[in-house]
This record gives sequence, C-alpha cells and structure tokens, in this order.
Amino acid sequence: MKDFARSDDPAVQAQLDRLAALSLPQGRFGLETIKTLLERLGNPQDRLPPVFHVAGTNGKGSTCAYLRGMLEAGGLTVHAATKPHLVRYNERIRIAGKLIADEQLAALLRDVLDAGEDLGPSFFEVTTAATFLAFAETAADACVIEVGLGGRFDATNVIERPAACGIASLGIDHEAFLLAPEEGTPDDPLARIAFEKAGIVRPGRPLVTMEYPEAAELEIERAALAAGAPLHMRGHDWHANVGERIEYEDRHGRLALPLPALAGAHQADNAALAVAMLRHQDFVTVGPDALEAGIRTARWPARLQPLGAGALSAIVPGRQLWLDGGHNPDAGLAIARHFEGRLHLVIGMLANKNPLAIVEPLAERLETISVVPVPRSDSHRPEAFGPGALGFAGIEEALAAIPADDLPILIAGSLYLAGAVLEKNGELPD
Repeated sequence: MKDFARSDDPAVQAQLDRLAALSLPQGRFGLETIKTLLERLGNPQDRLPPVFHVAGTNGKGSTCAYLRGMLEAGGLTVHAATKPHLVRYNERIRIAGKLIADEQLAALLRDVLDAGEDLGPSFFEVTTAATFLAFAETAADACVIEVGLGGRFDATNVIERPAACGIASLGIDHEAFLLAPEEGTPDDPLARIAFEKAGIVRPGRPLVTMEYPEAAELEIERAALAAGAPLHMRGHDWHANVGERIEYEDRHGRLALPLPALAGAHQADNAALAVAMLRHQDFVTVGPDALEAGIRTARWPARLQPLGAGALSAIVPGRQLWLDGGHNPDAGLAIARHFEGRLHLVIGMLANKNPLAIVEPLAERLETISVVPVPRSDSHRPEAFGPGALGFAGIEEALAAIPADDLPILIAGSLYLAGAVLEKNGELPD
C-alpha cells in the first residue's frame, strides 16, 4: 500500500513521484537507515525545540492536536508533525503554526531524497527526515510529533531527549507489522502492542500513559523501569473523571476543565492525556487558562467531523453528515458510543483491514450500509460487510441513493476515503 501523495505544485509533485517510487508498504524493521540518512543531513533531530512525542493505536493524532492547541494558547510557537495527510502532503509538516509552503517542501524533499538515494529509504523515513530538517531550520518553542506506526521501529523514534513521551489508547491494528513473530516479545497481542508503543521511552524522560489492561500495563512498566524513565500512568499517577467537565487531578493539584469541542466521548480522554503530558515535564510552562483554551479550540479533521456546506452535503440537504477515518475495532467502538439512534453508513475500507471493525459495533443501529471503493487503493467489496450491504461506484452515488428520512449519515472506514471526501466537499485541512 503506497501513500499516494499528490500535489498541484509541479515542483512538489516531482519529488512526491520520487518518494512514491521508493516507498515500502509498511516501513521497515530497524532504525539504521533513518539514522544514516539523518547523519548525512547533519542530525537535525538533535537541534529541535522541546519535543512531545506521542504514540498509540487510536487518539494519538487528537492528543497531538490538544497539545498544539494548549501550547499555542499559552503564547508558544509550535512545530507539529502529524500523519497521515488527508488531502495534501503539506499537512504532515506544520512549521511555527503554519503548513509548510510548497516551495520549501519541494526543496526539502529534493535534498533528502538526493542525500539518501543509495539507501533506498521508505516513504516514512524520507518524510521524517524532511520534517526534522524543516523544524531544525526554524525557531520555535516546542515540537509535537506523532508516531506513525508502532513506536519501537517508527522513523520518528530517533529523538533522544524529548520533553515528554505519551501513549494514547491501545488496540489491535497493523497486525502484519506490529504482531509479526519475534523472539523476546510478548505473546499476548495487546501486550505486544504495548511493548511496541513503549519503545519510544527515553532514559530520564517522563512517559505519560492512559489506563490499560494488566498485561499491557506491565509491559509499559517494564519499559519505563528498564529505561530509567519516570512513569505517569492514568489511574495511578494522574486521574481524570469525565462528566459535564473533565475533573483532572495529579500531584500538582486539581483542575476543572471543559469538555472538548471535538465530537466523541473519547476526546475528553485524549485531552486529559495532553494535559498530563504538559504537567509532567519541565521544559515549557502552560498555565490552566491555556490548557482550557486548548481543549476548547483544538480541531482534528476526519475524526467524527460534521461536514459543512459543500458539494457532497448538497446531495443530502438538511441532513446530518458525519465523517470519520476510523478503521479498527477500537475506532468502531468509539463511533458507536457517539451515535445513540439509527443511522445510515457509507463505508470504504482497505482490503488489508477488518471489514467488520466499524460495522459490528453499529450493527443493530444501521438502517443502510452503502459500500464505496477507497480511491486509488485495494478495498473490500460489498459482500465483506454483510448481506444487506449495497455497492456504489463512488461517494456521490452512495449519498444520492440514501432514503429520504431524518437519520444521520456517517461516512467512515478509511482516512484515504476521508481525504477524498474532504476534497470533494471543499473542506481542505489547513
């Protein structure tokens, strides 16, 4: 599966074409190539502002959005590296609060690809090297960096002195990569996932996590102990009770924080993790007012996002139209918790994903299931989603065929599909 990055800028597209030709399907095992590439570029990862490094199966991108929102609300300038992009590759690299400009992006990718031409780096390794190079060349107060896949062997895992590391929720995803047999790793699947995510821990640097089942918690505790890293785990070292507000407490005291503007009950948990990461590090100061403002203002597209006016919304006028890029069982459960009544589902999923991950948690509430292909990708056919699923050539046809009632419509199943939906509806992430 390639990342299919595209750009309207010819200079950027020329480099993205080179990048796509080098891409490995799921990255690689080991950090030797990324370390060699970065060394040739002057080790920019060693010249970054304080880094907040976030791993997790679900919620890590939202946690990064809250971190950025809180830091910026505190008057700080922030670099941010998130993934994947939804519409434009530029979304992956945010420099001092703004998406990287095409001219700078083209030059960075050219320099990195030229430097690693004989190394055969992956899409993710080149992207990471270009990101670190961009961040090292521009002053900022902090960096927020999202892990791509796993943690232990993710290309971002070359940062030696982060301000804090965080692990969001854990679940089963990317099994072919993260659950590949390897001597000395846990047999329990969730414990193995925890083992991989905890690979980002660094000696003496705080590791802040959520609550997990016992086997997963034990793996994280082992990793922190082996690294000599202070561990701050929810339910042990910090607490967050979610009701009409987020009642947060740690050794520094108590806070009453607002619920996020982002939809979904799980978003309060992600916001609380971001708060805990900021309160368990000593590199930057973010006061309670900034924490509150960041929770209120954070935005993260294609995660239970209500679509606004646009070409797709016009096909179903007056209807609630929701978009979510979730594609694993934990994401399906989070979506199911958000919708109380019946709804219509428009779904497209990559062929290497579990087709029932979203359908099963919603099964008793689905009025219709409309299946569409994921653009430029191998995706599941309608029969994979159950006997009542109907196939359509594209998102427009699927929406036009939905019965005229007042039920909400959810488009879900893939971030690649989500990107195409945002582009068609004219809601480009900025």
